[in-house]
Amino acid sequence: MQTILRSKTKTVKIDPNGPFTIIGEKINPTGRKKLAAALQEGNFDYVRELASKQIAGGADVLDVNVGVPGLDDVAVLPQVVQMLAEEFDIPLCIDTPNPKALEAALKVAPGRVLVNSVNGEESSLSSVLPLVKEFNTAVIGLVMDENGIPNDPETRCAIAEKIIERAARLGIPIEDIVIDVLVLTVGADSNAAAVTLKTVELVRKNFGVNINLGASNVSFGLPDRDTLNMAFLGLAIHAGASCAITDPTKYTAFLKGCDLLMGRDAYAAKYIKYFRTHPVEEKK
Repeated sequence: MQTILRSKTKTVKIDPNGPFTIIGEKINPTGRKKLAAALQEGNFDYVRELASKQIAGGADVLDVNVGVPGLDDVAVLPQVVQMLAEEFDIPLCIDTPNPKALEAALKVAPGRVLVNSVNGEESSLSSVLPLVKEFNTAVIGLVMDENGIPNDPETRCAIAEKIIERAARLGIPIEDIVIDVLVLTVGADSNAAAVTLKTVELVRKNFGVNINLGASNVSFGLPDRDTLNMAFLGLAIHAGASCAITDPTKYTAFLKGCDLLMGRDAYAAKYIKYFRTHPVEEKK
């Protein structure tokens, strides 16, 4: 099952049987004071820099979030989306909890974008899914609802089913839904990653949809986060995950290796191509 995204001329296929899709996470001001300040000033130069570095690092898609307290996201989000679409030829993932900002951004976004996100709450389903249908986008569905994030895989899977069914009522095909099984930190709950991995398996088995992860959440508050993030990504890919919102400047090489070892890179062509353009520095 393929989820198709497009920019002006490029097509990205999120496919559980194909190469892992990397959604660049850095255009998001949460925890990034420099980006938050730049957005508040209306200076998009730093956004351009982040976009350029992530694309050079191997991003297939760019997540775009302008969620700064007090910022008029209805005005700023479409400005950032339009700028990125004009200057970079890469599909976008429009990331906002505000339906009005989402609609404003979708009106100026070329190609076919990924909406981040809808969840199992009635208010979210009723406000986001009609926009997904109207603008013919794909959408990430978060497995949470009015009761929060469930602690068991079965309830998370049930919320995924609810999102898929509600989308189907509007005529949104199942291949346009990417389920985010939600990643919580193992620093607070040592079983958190195991619950997420089991949810990946259940959602993949029951619905066959593409599965997304916010991978870096798993290591929050712990030492050597990169090691934990890579270990988790490898396990998640084996369980059935097909894309992640993560840092392409750090993890693309690892993910190319996963593609090769999973038999998704014939003759190591993509792995070798990546390292021809991103040579490994020799250790002294």
